[in-house]
Parts: sequence; structure tokens; C-alpha cells
Amino acid sequence: MNDEFPLHADICYLNHAAVSPWPKRTQNAVSKFAAQNTEYGATYYLDWLKVEASLRQRLANLIGSPSSADIALSKSTSEALSIIAYGLEWSEGDEIIISNQEFPSNRIVWESLASKGVKLRIADIDDIEHQDAVEAIAAEINENTKLISISSVQYASGLKVDINRLGKICHSKDILYCIDAIQSLGAIDFDINKNHADFVVADGHKWMMGPEGLALLYVKPTIRDTLSIQQYGWHMVEHRGDYTRKTWEPASDATRFECGSPNMLGIHALNASLSLIEDMGIKTIEQQLQSNIAYLIEQLKTLPNVEILSPIKEADRAGIVTFKIAGVDSNKLYSELMQQSVICACRGGGVRFSPHFYTQKHVIDNAIKKVKSLTHT
Repeated sequence: MNDEFPLHADICYLNHAAVSPWPKRTQNAVSKFAAQNTEYGATYYLDWLKVEASLRQRLANLIGSPSSADIALSKSTSEALSIIAYGLEWSEGDEIIISNQEFPSNRIVWESLASKGVKLRIADIDDIEHQDAVEAIAAEINENTKLISISSVQYASGLKVDINRLGKICHSKDILYCIDAIQSLGAIDFDINKNHADFVVADGHKWMMGPEGLALLYVKPTIRDTLSIQQYGWHMVEHRGDYTRKTWEPASDATRFECGSPNMLGIHALNASLSLIEDMGIKTIEQQLQSNIAYLIEQLKTLPNVEILSPIKEADRAGIVTFKIAGVDSNKLYSELMQQSVICACRGGGVRFSPHFYTQKHVIDNAIKKVKSLTHT
């Protein structure tokens, strides 16, 4: 696996929750695609369409969808959420529930519906010692609740929400259920047959180890044609490619949400990255990632005055560990770690480390040593 991730020896890469390095096979796929463009133009376009079909199938497999026809390719998680938010029909007094830990993408889009008379309720999921996240979210449900939108893993704390249990609640109460899976797809197992999601969105540049600019949008087939379409073009029609046809109708499959030309470069990259996930198996990836997270937590605990802000229990965690050290400014520590080639992030009031399944233990050891050196602990 080291051959797939020839990261520079000088860096400790612990930032997969932001932007992941590409596997070697992804670099090779993009290089091949670039060479074909340079030397042959669009000669191989029919082959490129096969790569696109392969990507849709791999994304369908990753979320447990029975058909690649359920998969739309969006530019970003934000765009995918906007397609949902402005495709649904809203009535005055409808309510949406999110949590107080959501990334802005899964908050701003719902706040923007206030002009339509839609109210946003925000569940406090911080106190997981006394009330778990699902209980806190369920407590906000009332007769006006139309949709619950939740991140499967929270970007700052790393809290993993029991999306399967929450999905059962939504299903039993006939509430629409949207999962922002950007911090879980490619890292932990995900199955729409178990979580009853009506919508799933996720960009490919984090745990799926793909490029920025390409995201998954899943809409449950039984409600797909109830979403109004806000973007129009040659690509979203039923008879795509029949350019002389004067009449048109939206495609019956998920491509109805794709108005124009596909991001073929991103498609080649993400398809290659997902092939690695398929080769490894998501359960193996999850096991190895959890082993790395357990090791990271153990090493952080050796630091004096450290406070781990992320969940410790395996059931509540994914691939994110955020920490702070008493008396040390987290923003300053983050900046100094980056200067020392520990690639990380500053989130949620602390420093966020996010290894992946392939991260070697010595990378974590080196990062901890640099934390100790910088904080004099």
C-alpha cells in the first residue's frame, strides 16, 4: 500500500478531513487522460463515457444503492444540497432540523429558505455524555418537521452520528432525511438500506481520496421526480445526444440534476480513487482507520494538559481527533505544526488530526513529537 501513497518523507499528513492526497493510481489515471487529450483530442470520448459509467456504479456500490441510475454527479456538496433545498416544495411553517455542529454548507442552504417561511431548528448535540446525538435531534421533532439534514460525522468534533437509528425515526414519522456523508464515505461503512436516507451528498476530495470539484448526489428514486429542477441544459434531458429533437423532458434517472457537460477530468480521478477503496474493501479500511485513531488517542494522552475534544468511544468516532493543550493557543500551535510539515487543521477550538487507513504509525509518532517540542511538554 505504500506504493499507492508515496507521500514526501518530510511531511506528516493528518488532514484527510480537509483534502486528501491522491493515490498513485489516481495520478496515473489523470496523466493518461491528459495525454489522450493532448495527443488525440476527443478521439477516445466513448471510452471516457465508460469511465463515467464505472464511477456512477462505484458510487452506487459505496452507498448501497441498487442502481447507478440513482447517482447524480454534482460540482460540490454545497451544490448538491442546494439542488435538494430548492427542489423541494415548501409551505409556510415547515421546519428543518440540523445540529449545532454542522459545517456551514449544511446550515446556510437551509437558513436561506427563511424567505419561504421555513423555520430552522438546531439540535444541541454537544453533551453526548448525558444525551446522545440522535436523542437530541429527535427531541426537536414536531408536527411541522419536514426534513432532517445531518452530517454522518461532524467536521470539527469528529462525532459520528448513529445515522441508521436516526433514519428509522425519520422513516417511521414520514420525515425526509438528508445525510451529508462527506466525512464518512470512503472511511466507514455506509448503507442506504439501513439508514433510510432520502438524500445523500458527499464531495470526493476527503476520505474518498479524489479531486475537488466532483460530488455525489443521491435522491431516492421514489421521490426523484418530485424535486423541481432549477438548472437546465442539454445534459439533463431524456434523449441526451439527440440534438435535433425540438421537444424535451427531464431524464428519468438522476442525470436530470446535471444540466451540462460532465467534469470528465474529475471523473477519471475519482473513479481511480474509488477503485482502490473497492480493492481494499470498506470494512477493512474502517478497521485500519479505527486502529490508527485508537493509536493516535493513546499517544495524545501522553501529552501533559491535553484535552481531547473528540469522542473517545469507538462507537462515536470516525477519522477525526481534535485536541487542545491547556495554556497553548490552538491557532498558534496549528500554524507552527504546519510550518513543521505536520499537515493538519484548526477546527472546533483545537487542532484537528485526521489520518486515513494507510497512515503509518511512525507518521503519528512524528506528529506527536513535534507537538511536544512546540508546546514544551
